[in-house]
Amino acid sequence: MTEESDTHLPFPGLRRRGFLAATGAASLGALALSGCGGPGSDDGKGTGDGRPRRGGRLRAAFAGGGASETLDPHLANLFADVARAKALFDKLADYGADLSAQPRLAEKWQANKTLDRWQVTLRKATFHNGKPVTAQDVLYSYRRIADPTKGFRAKASLEPIDLDASHATGKRSIEFVLKRPTAEFPNILAAFGAYIVPENATAFDEKPIGSGPFRCVSFAPGRSAVFRRYDDYWEGAPHLDEIEFVVANEESARVNALLGGQVEYAHELDPTTARAHEDNGQIEIVRLRNSAMQGFAMKTDRAPFDDKRVRQAFFLIADRKELVDGALSGAGEIGNDLFGKGYEYYADGLPQREQDLGRARALLKQAGAERLKVTLDTSAVAAGFTEAATIFRDQAAKAGVTIDVKTGSKDTYWSDILDSGTLCCYRSGAMPIEAHISQRLLTGSTTNATKWHHKDFDALYQQAQSTPDTKDRAAVYARMQRRLYTDGGFLIWGFADWILGTARKVKGVDRKAPANTLDWARFDKVWLA
Repeated sequence: MTEESDTHLPFPGLRRRGFLAATGAASLGALALSGCGGPGSDDGKGTGDGRPRRGGRLRAAFAGGGASETLDPHLANLFADVARAKALFDKLADYGADLSAQPRLAEKWQANKTLDRWQVTLRKATFHNGKPVTAQDVLYSYRRIADPTKGFRAKASLEPIDLDASHATGKRSIEFVLKRPTAEFPNILAAFGAYIVPENATAFDEKPIGSGPFRCVSFAPGRSAVFRRYDDYWEGAPHLDEIEFVVANEESARVNALLGGQVEYAHELDPTTARAHEDNGQIEIVRLRNSAMQGFAMKTDRAPFDDKRVRQAFFLIADRKELVDGALSGAGEIGNDLFGKGYEYYADGLPQREQDLGRARALLKQAGAERLKVTLDTSAVAAGFTEAATIFRDQAAKAGVTIDVKTGSKDTYWSDILDSGTLCCYRSGAMPIEAHISQRLLTGSTTNATKWHHKDFDALYQQAQSTPDTKDRAAVYARMQRRLYTDGGFLIWGFADWILGTARKVKGVDRKAPANTLDWARFDKVWLA
């Protein structure tokens, strides 16, 4: 895909960083845009006393996906896609700050005793065309997502549902029939990309109709999208009159636009940028803690990491603070070789692992790996990856381990490292601990980067999913995490902050919600002071 020139635009230099190439760039002024439309909005009046003020347009800069961008919520993949989708559409549930499922369009849910049938009751909500959200809309949306001929993001998450057997039991009630007991069924309702669209909806870029807090005014793929307040939103009308999403692909472009007053919100800033502007008073820096797990994945099915003593030695080689300080510029906190620090079910009672080079050498000697040499795959595909690889190489040398750092292609890194190599840099965004286990640590998991294949571990997961009582289920998850802490394949050394920048007049931005959760990029609760 070729890139068109952007030198004529008021915001030059906007280029996509990531796995999609860009075509086009953002125009921050008025654009003659094609696509969706809606009625005008009334003028809001500020209160003048610090309470939320109604009115105004907020311009938010995100990295985009070029001319191939779409408003189809089931194709949402980039952060920009998700931010637009959650402004226009709703899910039945979404993830709270601790990654537990919180009701949204679903007012309540109730399981049977065997956890394989769930009754879901919808709240009273309407689509932007005034029609109520019904059970048929939900069933249509899920069946569309599950279409085997399509590549919709939430397809794998909906796999436990038998959509042929599931059915409406009323206008606003659904019985979901599951293929197996699933105690964490609400996580399916909150799955990334599981948005509800009107029954029979197929086109989304001309006149997309959702039930979200904003309705579409205009959309130019790779350039800009303008959404207007939906006054009849079930949770209350947004404070803003309008939100404009603009494409700014380079971090420097987003920052310069924020500093120059061309946007009021800039997504995904680097730690060095944050430090430079944190205390100068010109813009606000927002740090969303625990948003991205950072670590190394050891392939447990092949030498040398098929020996758990070698894995345990690597756990002890890592100086986690040095990795956070060096690879993340201090913008994060140390990990303890477990995913989901601060999330629901996290095993926070295990001792914090510290560097112990003497014990690491002893374990390597026991394993016959005193002069171990290993290749560490990395890439510039994610912030801190190449820095972390270099730092860990130097740490390992102190334990007598020689690490050869191999830098791979950004375009193919994630597919390459799933099956090849023995050791690689790895990261993950926020998701429930249950989802991390099911997607990455079961024998049949499709993204099992550590090749962790243990039938007894699989059985524990099924036991957790068959356990109705939350405390009893938490105990099973704790047991699974103790196993991973002892001899798993993920060396999780840190959790990175997700960093945003806003104009000082922007209020109401949630500072506790990790990226990918309900209150991240949630513009219906934001206002301009």
